[in-house]
Amino acid sequence: MTVVSKTNTTEKVSSNELGGETITTTTTLAYSQINKVLISKVERLSALKNDDKSSTTSCADHKDGSLPNFESHELIGTPSGNDDCEHLVLVDTVRKPGMDPVSRAFYAAGPRRCLHFQRTTVNAAIVTCGGLCPGMNNVIRTLVHTLYNLYSVQQVWGVTGGWNGFHLNNPDFEPVLLTNELVHDIHHQGGSFLSTSRGGLDIDKTVEFLQSKNICQLYIIGGDGTHRAAYKVHEACMARKLNVAVAGIPKTIDNDIAFTDRTFGFQSAVEAAQEAIRTGFVEAKCTLPNGIAVIKLMGRSAGFLAAYAALGSGVVDAVLVPEVPIVLDGPNGLLPFIHARVRKKKYAVVVVAEGAGEELLGETAEKEAGSGNKKLPAIAEWIRDRILEYFTSQGDQARMKFIDPSYLVRSVPANASDSLYCSELAENAVHGAMSGFTGFSVGLVNNKVVYIPIPQLVESSPRHMNPYSTFWKRVLAMTGQPNTLPPQDTMDNGATHGSLRASTQLYTDPGMNAAS
Repeated sequence: MTVVSKTNTTEKVSSNELGGETITTTTTLAYSQINKVLISKVERLSALKNDDKSSTTSCADHKDGSLPNFESHELIGTPSGNDDCEHLVLVDTVRKPGMDPVSRAFYAAGPRRCLHFQRTTVNAAIVTCGGLCPGMNNVIRTLVHTLYNLYSVQQVWGVTGGWNGFHLNNPDFEPVLLTNELVHDIHHQGGSFLSTSRGGLDIDKTVEFLQSKNICQLYIIGGDGTHRAAYKVHEACMARKLNVAVAGIPKTIDNDIAFTDRTFGFQSAVEAAQEAIRTGFVEAKCTLPNGIAVIKLMGRSAGFLAAYAALGSGVVDAVLVPEVPIVLDGPNGLLPFIHARVRKKKYAVVVVAEGAGEELLGETAEKEAGSGNKKLPAIAEWIRDRILEYFTSQGDQARMKFIDPSYLVRSVPANASDSLYCSELAENAVHGAMSGFTGFSVGLVNNKVVYIPIPQLVESSPRHMNPYSTFWKRVLAMTGQPNTLPPQDTMDNGATHGSLRASTQLYTDPGMNAAS
């Protein structure tokens, strides 16, 4: 399948436009071809005969009980009787010279003609894991409403406290029988109605819980680490030949889940982060002499939150992110730049992502309790102290304001955009599980909700912001800060600098910014 090969365009300009001279220009654009599309297949449960009279068709398409493997691919156009092959979403719809001629496609999400489960006998379970994120309650609420109102399932259980909630006979983690009435207005609240925790996965206890409650659909809300754990549960269920569909709904305010345009909660977090930046701006501008505000934002491995919030606020003088090396001194140094900016306009605002600056402070082998994540050095506090020291060395005084809104940013309710997005993801997760898909997650790819095999999703997660993108250039244009990136052709030759992510495989820009 060839989308574009070579385009020859001839432009003729009239003599009137060029003072009596006619010029003919021929331009050749050598765009890469797509000659093969790999379809990312999602695993299915062994098909059972569907006796639910309310379904529109039988499961004849899947009565052989086959289990397509997520790693298997097929060329586009391969004959197939499955309705899920009717709509495909290409990942790299924007083609550039030199791109791989092999593209990837995901199955479009949505209801299927064939239901794997007899709806009225379904018992489902929902669990939230990892850190909080705006929109978690929206997802819980929509899952419950979709299961009861669209599919008339028997019961929906809420597992409390993350993976720890699967440990039976623990009074601190009693499961909750969810109803439409119980979750009616939880979307107006931040946090998780079911509570959450980090770590605690025990495969045997989780499977024992599923069997004790006769659970056949498990919906897991969490980030890339949670999805890795979810796939282990999926593999355990498959190994035990349990008829359990495992579906993930990815969440993180860092927006670092691969393939997806954005994760739910990100836009709400950006909105909340802007409030912190505005607070820092007011404090710095109204404090004399030389008011400076340093705002620390989340962003363990990606600078999306810091960059978007800063760009949206329009009042930030420097943004420090994990993907771009920090230079303190010299012509491109942060410290002389901030000093000069304060001397010019009497104040400055600096936004620092928590994962920035590892090339300065070094990586640590120490792990955080519970999550197992690498413990990050206190870069924002370190930058704050270096700025104060520099001003003192220059014979100037600085009035520093330090703001860390981390928990405020992630505990707010979802805004209108995220609320709608959460509902769309949750509904499609239910459609996928009811049709027998398992070991998958849902996400927005090129503005279309698709089913992503969990192994593919976590393989490239966490993703990183492309520091050579037009989006980061917009940030530099707004702040006026020095560009500390090495030339891109240097990076293409394999050179690295500190924490700079040189692998273009990890560089992705969310569709919402159209940055490439």
